[in-house]
Amino acid sequence: MCRSIRVLHDFQPPTTEEEVRAAALQYVRKVSGMTKPTRGSTEAFERAVDEVEKATRLLLDALPPRDEPRTREGERAKARLRWQRRTA
Repeated sequence: MCRSIRVLHDFQPPTTEEEVRAAALQYVRKVSGMTKPTRGSTEAFERAVDEVEKATRLLLDALPPRDEPRTREGERAKARLRWQRRTA
């Protein structure tokens, strides 16, 4: 999976629209193999980002909550710990 795409489900405070849009953009970039669309593919690229964003929002809204919501600080701490274990 693309390292730039983060877990978005069940966070406190809730996931923002900007986070959902950024994840959709990263997904489309990864799948298309382009970080920036060409002039001829801009419309298709933007439409794909919009559709992935919409699908992501539908999914997040439909998923049941976890026992304990995630926090961004907690996820960062877990990532640091994984990094330390890899580099040790």
